[in-house]
Amino acid sequence: MQELIDKLKSEAGLTDEQAKKAIESIKNYVVEKFPMLEGAVGSLFGQG
Repeated sequence: MQELIDKLKSEAGLTDEQAKKAIESIKNYVVEKFPMLEGAVGSLFGQG
C-alpha cells in the first residue's frame, strides 16, 4: 500500500496523512457498495 500512498503524494500533491485518509475512504466506499469484494479489497489495500 505504501506504493499507492507515494503515488498519491507525488501525483496529487497530498500529504502522507491525506493519502492514507483517501485510501481509507475508497476502501470503505467499495466495501459498502460491493460487500462481496471485502476480502479482495482487504488484500489489495491492506486490512484495517
